[in-house]
Amino acid sequence: MLVRLENLLNRFSDVLGKIAALLFILLVFNVFWDVVARYLFNNVSIGLQELEWHLFATVFMLGVPYALRTNGHVRVDLIYERLSIRHRAWIDLLGAIILLMPFALLVGYYGIGFAREAYELGETSGDPGGLPYRWIIKSVIPFTFFSIAISGLAMFLHSINVLTGRRSDSCYVPPQH
Repeated sequence: MLVRLENLLNRFSDVLGKIAALLFILLVFNVFWDVVARYLFNNVSIGLQELEWHLFATVFMLGVPYALRTNGHVRVDLIYERLSIRHRAWIDLLGAIILLMPFALLVGYYGIGFAREAYELGETSGDPGGLPYRWIIKSVIPFTFFSIAISGLAMFLHSINVLTGRRSDSCYVPPQH
């Protein structure tokens, strides 16, 4: 049961990773067009430049839950890799419960008000020709941090599954393609 729940939560993170990859491709095309328009046609678009920032931020933020899922996040590997599987599972379990999930839920909770305020004010870019609807990019923040909490829950479940013998590996199983 816990292994199935872990796998379900991991699939959510996998989907976010795929969305981030697609948005990255869109970002590359956006930057390419922005450079071509600027240097070949002498046409500068503030909206395209802001879209670059928004796409980059979204790619980065949606990539974090995927990085947690695939064990690609930052940690002190020098120490961690030398520990036994059970010790690694304990570190991941405690790190998820004590550090990761409370932080992610706190930022996610306060991020809702941040996005709501931008929506209620009808916040737009301060630059002429910039993007409207600033609340869209601001709403990615709470979504991301709640998604990080979901990945943290999957990490917690994975640690429980390792400690109870349901899984024999100490890190996440790579996503299935």
